[in-house]
Amino acid sequence: MCEHVFVRWDNLSVDAEESRTLPGYREPATVRTFDAPEALDTRFYEIQAKSALNRVPKASRMPFRWTINPYRGCAHACAYCAAGDTPVLMADGRVKPLAELSRGDLIYGTRRGDTYRHYATTRVLAHWSSIKPAFRITLEDGTELVASGDHRFLSDRGWKYVTGREQGALRRPHLTLQNKLMGTGAFTAGPTHSSAYKAGYLAGMIRGDGALGVYNYDRPGRSHGNVARFRLALADLDGLRRTRDYLSELDVATQEFGFQAATTHRRGMRAIRTQAWDKVALIQDTIRWPTWPGGDWTRGFLAGIFDAEGSCSDGVFRISNTDPEILDRTTRGLARFGFRFAVEDVGRSNGLKVIRLLGGLPERLRFFHLTDPAIRRKRSIEESAIKTSARLRVAEIEPLGEMELYDITTGTGDFIANGVVSHNCFARPTHTYLDFNAGRDFEKEIVVKVNVPEVARAELMRTSWKREHVALGTNTDPYQWVEGRYKLMPGIWAAMRDSRTPSSVLTKSPLLLRDVELMKEIHEAAGFAANLSIPTLDEKAWRASEPHTPHPRKRIEAVAELNRQGIPCGVLIAPLMPGINDSPEQVEEILELCGEAGAVSIGGICLHLRGEVRQIFMEWLASYRPDLVPRYERLYARGAYAPKAERDRIAALARPGRRTGPGLPGAAADSTRPDPGGGTDPVLSPTPRQREEPLQESLF
Repeated sequence: MCEHVFVRWDNLSVDAEESRTLPGYREPATVRTFDAPEALDTRFYEIQAKSALNRVPKASRMPFRWTINPYRGCAHACAYCAAGDTPVLMADGRVKPLAELSRGDLIYGTRRGDTYRHYATTRVLAHWSSIKPAFRITLEDGTELVASGDHRFLSDRGWKYVTGREQGALRRPHLTLQNKLMGTGAFTAGPTHSSAYKAGYLAGMIRGDGALGVYNYDRPGRSHGNVARFRLALADLDGLRRTRDYLSELDVATQEFGFQAATTHRRGMRAIRTQAWDKVALIQDTIRWPTWPGGDWTRGFLAGIFDAEGSCSDGVFRISNTDPEILDRTTRGLARFGFRFAVEDVGRSNGLKVIRLLGGLPERLRFFHLTDPAIRRKRSIEESAIKTSARLRVAEIEPLGEMELYDITTGTGDFIANGVVSHNCFARPTHTYLDFNAGRDFEKEIVVKVNVPEVARAELMRTSWKREHVALGTNTDPYQWVEGRYKLMPGIWAAMRDSRTPSSVLTKSPLLLRDVELMKEIHEAAGFAANLSIPTLDEKAWRASEPHTPHPRKRIEAVAELNRQGIPCGVLIAPLMPGINDSPEQVEEILELCGEAGAVSIGGICLHLRGEVRQIFMEWLASYRPDLVPRYERLYARGAYAPKAERDRIAALARPGRRTGPGLPGAAADSTRPDPGGGTDPVLSPTPRQREEPLQESLF
């Protein structure tokens, strides 16, 4: 397929097995196996790449603008993939922490309209995290956002980076204290679904739309015609089934049945009911008006009365009723939480009045989040225009140091982060795009872009190339052992040097020392930074979790050598796995040795288990440390991430400053801050002539 490939492997026996066309590639790949111990059971798919530089699309923002991935898949065979409490607006109107989102989740983004942007539902396409220097953006209304310097928010003057410069290479539109962000403002914390909340919800729903009482019917042969009955009929099953579930918790069993068939102009309705005297009496007691309603009861009541009698169409929020007591309780509840409203008498003989919420979309969302109504249809903000009177002017931007930041990719290219429009910026899961699985195939089916050095040189030497930062190691390790055979990286680095392109690399392998002279030349010409991933020094844990990676102590030696040669090199202690490599003694030893090696930065990340990686890791854990399986099932019961307290504990273990070495903060005022996630930008590897404040590329 390509003659120089055979030269690189001339010391091995090479067999061309077959050809296979991979998704996304027009020409068939040559599939090869090699007679070498490290290559047993591994197939290499040699393809001719049409391009080397990968630019993250505007609709799919990642924490770096450009990357080159000579390999897809990784023969290191790690048992994990090293990879926020920022609330993100979900498509059902609720919020969810950014760290807990998953690929496939439906959330809100935006789309362009004729005059305004409008809110639109979109899907999470990817989700990941990295350690980055972070900034806190505080808005006039108290909204707080934690983001990277290269992240963008939608302002009244268009998309703005968090930080930038007025002149020079970093000149770009960036936030100032004169800018106002677009959105609704900070989201309100949701209610606790306590027993008081549930009683309030039942009171609002049943008093608003249910039939409850004792009725008299003359029935032959009976001493009296009294019948106890509860019935609630709704077109929206969300509210009906929440009511049924809350009643069930009170030991009130109800029967669900079809109440009204759908017609051309009407939706069908279903209902729940009971005619047991004791159950009806219990319901009556539960929804009795409290003398001094608490906050939880009031939130529940407002949610219930909205589900029963509320509407939100054409951007107008209304609750309608004829009962003076219900109207009074509703207005008092709204006033309790600071809502502004108007009460309108529509002039009907039955005394119908309409309570209309004022304040537009920000107040509607505040109501939804504060009270949590069940009916999703009524909570929709689809097609609402993005315009607001919320006080979203930027009040302060302050650096926070390095943090674990989270990113997502969405179909619309943006999402709603704590009430403002945020531009959205992956390794095992990306292998599934090639019709491989994320488990064994990621380790044993390796795609090799054999012509990437030549293609990279052609692209980097174009007059149109702006010399933006290029990050390697952002998806799979470019220095996995197979690089020792294919030798693609020297050609890539030479192209970086000759084009004066700033760059960085994240790897687990000391093999990068082979190319140190090229790295020094890049650093002198444009700026370069390296980072080594070192999760543990424990032999047993290393061999079990990273069976085919270089020895961790060899990596520390590489850190020392790179810094000795003038290449700024940091360390990422990741992942830190509870009960496996997170003992203070283990981490202290890494900190001490990395400090002695001159590491310019050290960060730590708690293990997280997203998508296909979760099953792979848990299967590994069951064979390696079955005693830890129950602990991990508890830690990761709610999603891909350990609870915040556990993440904070882990991060504190590796916090720079616990030990001070030649390269750690406090030892060298001139130290750079390479990005452990591989998504560095030029300022993370400054030239001797230019040392700027660090910027970064990821969000949250």
